[in-house]
Amino acid sequence: MKYSGLFTDFYELTMMQGYMTHQKNEEVVFDMFFRKQPFSGGYSIFTGLNDMLEILENLHFFQDDLAYLRSLKVFRDDFLEYLQGFKFSGSVYAMDEGSVIFPNEPILRIHSTIIEAQLIESLILNTINFQTLIATKAARVSYASGGSTILEFGLRRAQGFDGALTASRAAYIGGADATSNTLAGKIYGIPVRGSMAHSWIMAFNSELEAFRKFTELYPDSAILLIDTYDTMGSGIENAIIVGLEQKKKGKSISVRLDSGDFFYQSREIRKRLNDAGLEDSKIVVSNDLDEEIIHQLLTDGANIDTWGVGTNLVTGGTDSAFGGVYKLAAKKKGDKYLATIKISNNAVKPTTPGVKQVYRFYNKDESAAADLIALEEEDITATRPYTFYHPMYFHDKFTLSSYGRVKKMISIKMQNGKRINKDLPIKDLQTRVKNNLKCFDTSYKRIINPHIYRVSLSEKLKSLKAELLDEFK
Repeated sequence: MKYSGLFTDFYELTMMQGYMTHQKNEEVVFDMFFRKQPFSGGYSIFTGLNDMLEILENLHFFQDDLAYLRSLKVFRDDFLEYLQGFKFSGSVYAMDEGSVIFPNEPILRIHSTIIEAQLIESLILNTINFQTLIATKAARVSYASGGSTILEFGLRRAQGFDGALTASRAAYIGGADATSNTLAGKIYGIPVRGSMAHSWIMAFNSELEAFRKFTELYPDSAILLIDTYDTMGSGIENAIIVGLEQKKKGKSISVRLDSGDFFYQSREIRKRLNDAGLEDSKIVVSNDLDEEIIHQLLTDGANIDTWGVGTNLVTGGTDSAFGGVYKLAAKKKGDKYLATIKISNNAVKPTTPGVKQVYRFYNKDESAAADLIALEEEDITATRPYTFYHPMYFHDKFTLSSYGRVKKMISIKMQNGKRINKDLPIKDLQTRVKNNLKCFDTSYKRIINPHIYRVSLSEKLKSLKAELLDEFK
């Protein structure tokens, strides 16, 4: 499949033509990183890398793309000829998809000519930012649920066709157990689940008939929606009648609530199901849920087995975008890369210069201790103490001397425009997320007021950044 090179911001193309005109097509390194965790959380989940690599490998300008650009009367013929034969030929270094990531550390690097690096900026940020946002939300929802089943029900509220598909992918990687999006199930291999709408109940002569007809069709997966008329009256009463009929056949049912006070209803319904001998029946809830609501309901003692989460999961809810940015870090001169830095009067805005690597230090019990950003040329191994410097306030430092191991986080994923390895199955990506999160103390994963994980600079990188800051002040 080919992807159009026009999926970029217009100024990328005008800059590219400028680089070509002024013969400035040097080899460079760009970093992608972010400055702030979404949802006031303690971590994010790096997602979207496989999709991004697929696009880069198949990026192309079609004839009608070139005709459109020509019609704008902005671009010269020699530049359009260049675009006609365009194919990304650079390299991508990145963390593994599904990694737990933190502000101010590079999560991927692009090594290419500046023309190529400029073209792909927008698609990289679009792909990684959105999927990372949704996977992070899903991981938080899953954590808040305490391991309960999470169903992603967001198709009808997602941001358009592609947004719905990629949201389903990211939500599953982040921790959702299934999706209602049938096409996403086909494309990505995600389990699909669903129940019934209120219209199903209303289409039959009675609620009881509607429940019976549904369980006849789907005896192994019947989820009965009980709030169409009277949740605590006919709804649960008819569900119990059908549940007992199913029990005689060796089957069980689930009941779904889509409105009302979930705390009160779930406790009362659980009691009534148990009193009727339907202890195996499950309670499913849906309706504008998010991680904070789920956390509060479970803290209060609600009896809920499965959570259908839609709008707030696939749109990000309180945070509509992930703030990943893409900045020039180094330019090649001869055989070496020279570090570059972006300066700002805002203390958090200056970038960290150079070609960088991220090292994750683990305690002896395999819990993550801190991340160290170092220059690629440095040899960071688990052989000695290291001093960690705050990325912006260099006087803030600490020394880590007692630890178990060090992991290099960034590795090559694409070389000369070709992917190094095949994509992992999506279930394996989900498992990777769960395993990675297990390495972090619960204080970093708290839904409310999490502890801040430490990300620091090596002494050599701190000195380089300080030198360049002084030079340009």
